[in-house]
Amino acid sequence: MRHEIMESKLSGNWRRHVVRRYGAHVREGTRRMRALAQIATADLDGQFAVPYAAYMPERDRLIVLLNSGDPMRPCLMESDDHGATWSAPRLVREDVPPDLGVGLAYLGDGRLILTVLGEASRRFFSDDFGESWDRSAPMPAPSFGRSKSEWDPPLVDRDPGSSAVRRLYSTAYQQATPYPPDHDPDWACLRTSDDLGQTWSEDVMVPQWRGINEVALVRAANGDLVAACRTDWLEEHVYYQNVLTESDHYSGLACSVSSDDGATWSEATILYRYGRHHPSMVVMPDGAIVMSYVVRKGYPKHPSGHDRYGIEAMVSRDHGRTWDPSAYLLHDWSANRTDEYAWFASSQCTSTVLLPDGDLLTCFSTGVLTPPDAAVPRRDVAFVRWTVE
Repeated sequence: MRHEIMESKLSGNWRRHVVRRYGAHVREGTRRMRALAQIATADLDGQFAVPYAAYMPERDRLIVLLNSGDPMRPCLMESDDHGATWSAPRLVREDVPPDLGVGLAYLGDGRLILTVLGEASRRFFSDDFGESWDRSAPMPAPSFGRSKSEWDPPLVDRDPGSSAVRRLYSTAYQQATPYPPDHDPDWACLRTSDDLGQTWSEDVMVPQWRGINEVALVRAANGDLVAACRTDWLEEHVYYQNVLTESDHYSGLACSVSSDDGATWSEATILYRYGRHHPSMVVMPDGAIVMSYVVRKGYPKHPSGHDRYGIEAMVSRDHGRTWDPSAYLLHDWSANRTDEYAWFASSQCTSTVLLPDGDLLTCFSTGVLTPPDAAVPRRDVAFVRWTVE
């Protein structure tokens, strides 16, 4: 029956697709589920990278922040048919200087927030469902005295009774020196806002987040805060065969939980030591947490000798304490070269939203369309519409 429902949604730019679920043990085998997929920017010229998706229920509309051009500038595109078709990318604002736009989040009542990085990083605000972005505010200076970076959207924490926004939780991280002999680990911090992002608390360096950079947050059904964390490279991966790798593909994935609204956190539980990161999380109506993430290292090579990349998801049914090892493989593909630029085809950034019918829409950046002789990678934004069993 589920297959028939998914087939009925085949319209617009959707193509038939298969999501595979691998059992935790070999004897469990692999299950195949019908899904829909598309590369939304395939027919457009240019670069399209680092997507963040949000759903605006008042208009039954999806909005995606992506970055386009060289140098990159933040753009937006929308869909009024749950991702089957998309508007052409448009600049957030003509006067926003070139740099990376990150962290799109929907606050409700037509209000959105995003961050544009750079030497003078600013948050931008929309009060009309993303049609205009007239308001902005400078990012608070780092309170820990070193450069910081952001990546993930703020957690929009709502009152369970009224759905009013009671607080925003945002993460950032102190950027490290990744290479010996001056190695110093990343260190993630937490800040909050009680006025919809206009002002923010001081950064709190979380002791358990030393060695962690990007942190995505959700409020679990039991009230806990759950953090999906990208970990630093392991020392053994800084050099490969005595050559400095300079590849952040070796970052890993971990999870940390707070039962007191972020005052204290559990030690980060390692889910993958390396090769999987860029997480995004969604809480399902039954309380399950779905985490999507990229795969850059860890797959066996294709029989042709090419590296393989992908997008996966895993599920927690105990509010982030443990995660089902039976992963969903949402999409995978191979590089088309074996030289030092094979990584041009790699995966980047995931963002997953829950659609009103219970389907999940996962967007991500892929380099699969990069020509084999390209001097720079081509980036595109892709989508998979799928369901959790």
